[in-house]
Amino acid sequence: MIDNNLPIEATLLGKRTEYPKQYAPEILVAVPRRLNREQYNIQDDNLPFVGGDAWHAYELSWLNHRGMPSAGLLKIVYPASSPCIIESKSLKLYLNSLNMHRTAESNDNGKAEIISLVSHDLSSAIGAPVSISIHNHDAYHNAVDPFKDYSVLESLPECQEIETDIYQEDPNILLSDIQKSNPNNAIHISSHLLRSNCKITHQPDWGSIFIHFKPAKDGSMPSLASLLKYIISLRGENHFHEEICEMVYTRLHSLFHPSELCVTCIYTRRGGIDICPSRASSEALLPTQLLRSETIIQKLARQ
Repeated sequence: MIDNNLPIEATLLGKRTEYPKQYAPEILVAVPRRLNREQYNIQDDNLPFVGGDAWHAYELSWLNHRGMPSAGLLKIVYPASSPCIIESKSLKLYLNSLNMHRTAESNDNGKAEIISLVSHDLSSAIGAPVSISIHNHDAYHNAVDPFKDYSVLESLPECQEIETDIYQEDPNILLSDIQKSNPNNAIHISSHLLRSNCKITHQPDWGSIFIHFKPAKDGSMPSLASLLKYIISLRGENHFHEEICEMVYTRLHSLFHPSELCVTCIYTRRGGIDICPSRASSEALLPTQLLRSETIIQKLARQ
């Protein structure tokens, strides 16, 4: 309980972040992907998946040559093979450092200047090419939904009576109830119960997970109920969004060896930024619209 007798700056509510007042690319923090991958025996030079990370930054703004603000939705996409990721709070601070940055050109040319600037800074930080586009905030109106045909696990009859008290990731949950499925058919399932916690701040991160799974020749796969229980078990994990996606992919891949597998996590925004990683056994399975900076997909209602 917060002590109401304390001044607000001495309480949890009083924590304050100093935002840079001018363009500050040095504030970006790159985190090596290998730091998390090592525990799952994922080798950067021999990845068991392809994929990428799509970021949407809703609070991008800068000044044009006359000092008038421009704003837009910034979409950033970079490959899962990049040596590093960007820590999200440092990206928020970096993007806010552009708020008073004045471009040399009018609106359209100024937007191109910002894209060039941000692309250069992020690519330098993560050690890989970054694709960037700036969209109007109404860009979702004509967007497509690549996950419209996915069944929601928690809505299925076989998942209605689930009981669990496991809130730390445990791969044994996936092995607790194995079923046989037609190896010629892929299943498309999702859940809106994905919840994990930030690795740095331990603040909760909410999202949805989408899984394309085609069994190996023996047809083995986790039951839908055990798969949902496994997703729920991530509730107490402290990981970056990208790490959660790779954890789920790696568990399913190593335990069941499916002939086709794709795992995509669509997280809700926090601090004006959302992160949406996708990993697949082949390029053809990836949600193309999500992993192109030029296109916007329909997001969930809670976005």
